[in-house]
Amino acid sequence: MLASPQGPGWLLQTRPLTQFTFWLNHLVCGTNPIGYHAVNLLLHVSAVCLLFQVLRELTSEEIAFAAAFIFAIHPIQSEPVAYIFARSSILATLFCLLSWRSWTRDQTTLAVIWFGAALLSKEECVTFPLVLLLIGPRRWKPIAAMLGMALAVGLHSAYATHVIAGSGAGFTAGVSPIEYLASQGIVIGRYFRLLTVPWGFTIDPEIHRALWQELLAWIIVIAAVIYFRKHHWLMAGMVLLIPSSSIFPATDLAADRRMYLPMIAFSVAIAPLVWKWKYVAAPVLLLLSIGRMEVWRTERTLWLEAVERSPGKSRPAIQLARAVPLQEALQVLSAAPANADVYTEKGRVYLDLSEPADALREFGQALALTPRDAHAINNRGVALFALGQPTAARLDFEKALAIDPNLQDAQRNLARATAAGK
Repeated sequence: MLASPQGPGWLLQTRPLTQFTFWLNHLVCGTNPIGYHAVNLLLHVSAVCLLFQVLRELTSEEIAFAAAFIFAIHPIQSEPVAYIFARSSILATLFCLLSWRSWTRDQTTLAVIWFGAALLSKEECVTFPLVLLLIGPRRWKPIAAMLGMALAVGLHSAYATHVIAGSGAGFTAGVSPIEYLASQGIVIGRYFRLLTVPWGFTIDPEIHRALWQELLAWIIVIAAVIYFRKHHWLMAGMVLLIPSSSIFPATDLAADRRMYLPMIAFSVAIAPLVWKWKYVAAPVLLLLSIGRMEVWRTERTLWLEAVERSPGKSRPAIQLARAVPLQEALQVLSAAPANADVYTEKGRVYLDLSEPADALREFGQALALTPRDAHAINNRGVALFALGQPTAARLDFEKALAIDPNLQDAQRNLARATAAGK
């Protein structure tokens, strides 16, 4: 990422403030996950306190408290807090709330600076200035400055995702902007279902995309927006969803962590109802949130839930296979939808079991589905080398490097095979 033949490395850097916090984490506690989780939790608690401060100046004390409580413990917030890499969502939200607080206090320059920090944490907050226009005093010059910064960051993100192979977003997401937009009506409906009926979560949701479902979902979403157009808090939440639920595609059509920033508005929208039924709603939300955190406690429980709730997807099965013993992993993968990734993972498991002949069979099936994939060719070479065929393995490694000269695994494997041949 730091260097690329297509442009200077600094042009490819995204979310530098988030990366900086990870660097500090690594400096202090190395690879121990406890420190990373502790920072995520601390940032979340700080965001809760800031949200309460901001809302006290915009709503009643009761609604501000209820909204902050919902934001703090709603089960939909579990993923961004528990998933270390989702720190970018928490950090961007924290800086947006600091910007909002400065905005309500007429500190416009400081508000612009805080928003800039949010953009450097995660680009999905680009529509936040529109929320300031929707709720609060309208000051056009600083808003114009914020929107200019947002446009620059948006263009930079589009460029970075185009250049960085496998970024999982933008031009490399594997789904077109139109296809992604069509699916997002269903995704938004899912978010609202989880918001109001917090059950059925999974780290890797399966989104069924029949054309009639996509059309019906968007009709319902548009009708709801028209009906609730005067409800500023609901509209603010929808505005904050635009960057992740419109035309900028991502490999994951839906991800609960994308609701973290919009929840600063949606929490206020549902706060009156929760406050009215607080003696029932509060313990229910708390218990459900504890249950979600228990699922996130181990990789096995997390991906086992994903396999059960997304049976048509292969990634949950692959991730679960990496979290269980090797023989159990083969059973998991055998029950997964067959595709090149599953065959590749089965080949890896067979190699770990010292069964290279079976690994060669699985890698061969993966290669049959993706004949121009450098990784698949390299994997077959690895199996051939393990079978004592260095010359055939060397041919595969050379073929893989002809397709992708920067594939480091193939470079190392070629060196080994060449040395073995000599």
